Amino acid sequence: MDGNVHIYKARLVAKGITQTPGIDYEETFSPVADIRAIRILIAIAVYYDYEIWQMDVKTAFLNGYLNEEVYMEQPEGFVNPKYPNRVCKLKRSIYGLKQASKQWNKRFDDEIK
Repeated sequence: MDGNVHIYKARLVAKGITQTPGIDYEETFSPVADIRAIRILIAIAVYYDYEIWQMDVKTAFLNGYLNEEVYMEQPEGFVNPKYPNRVCKLKRSIYGLKQASKQWNKRFDDEIK
């Protein structure tokens, strides 16, 4: 860690506003730590003089597996001229999907257990 902030921009984003609950996805909830639990952990770290690191995962939402079949229009600039009306079937979640955070959290949880 060099202390510099690196900024990356998502190149492919789904239009999550066009998704229908119960059809395109079931749940969108991703658990978040309670602020009181975070404060307790910080207090314990200070008491025992532990080092605390903050980190950010750059490609978090690109690794969740989808439980539903999700299709999207061909991205602008990548439209196949031979088949301009075809759609893409997503195999993994991408930015913009309503269920992206939940699916990534499930994948992360499965991997660390």
